[in-house]
Amino acid sequence: MKNGKRSLVEMFAEGLYQARSRDELSQAQLAARCLLSVPYISMLERGMRSPTLATVERLAGAMGRAPRELFR
Repeated sequence: MKNGKRSLVEMFAEGLYQARSRDELSQAQLAARCLLSVPYISMLERGMRSPTLATVERLAGAMGRAPRELFR
């Protein structure tokens, strides 16, 4: 966090984790739905990786959400 403001990566990490938790999906279940790896999902949720827009859309679609809902 810089100057009290969260980055888009941080907002996405939190939003992805919250959405997945609300849907009661494990990281493995979400990864399988999106054809992504579990370690990659984990890194996204910890803010260690920055997803492409295509990946944001893929994740949102797998959870039946609009991409904007994955940013908190």
